[in-house]
Amino acid sequence: MTNGTIVVGVDGSTPARQALRWAGRQAEMTGYALVAVMAWELPGAFGWAGVPGLPDDLDLEQPAAQALAEAVRDALPPEQAQAVEQVVVPGNPAQAILDRAEGAELVVVGVRGHGTFRATLLGSVSHTVTLHASCPVVVVRGTTDVTG
Repeated sequence: MTNGTIVVGVDGSTPARQALRWAGRQAEMTGYALVAVMAWELPGAFGWAGVPGLPDDLDLEQPAAQALAEAVRDALPPEQAQAVEQVVVPGNPAQAILDRAEGAELVVVGVRGHGTFRATLLGSVSHTVTLHASCPVVVVRGTTDVTG
């Protein structure tokens, strides 16, 4: 990764779309390139004894790529969305973001808190990224709509 890049983790959730909007505005202000990363993993039971294997024609990357494209399209203005580098990789989401963020200027992730006490907690991906990123990390919480 070269300097001048903002990496944003996307999983299709509302908090991730809010992070994508925030990252889009930051990229616009700084002139940095925007890279949206989505990871996919095999189902947890895959490979366990007694659990049927996955069909040979199962493609998990294609639905992930569609979900990422939709999130980018929904969160950003059309001209900015077209310029976003969209990266879909197999593996752990936190590790995928961290790998892609090597040498980046900034990483942006959403938060997944629910309710009163739990709203103060980071999700597992955002927590791992904040602990291990080699650059500054922004965790977007709440709405990112700008009024007036």
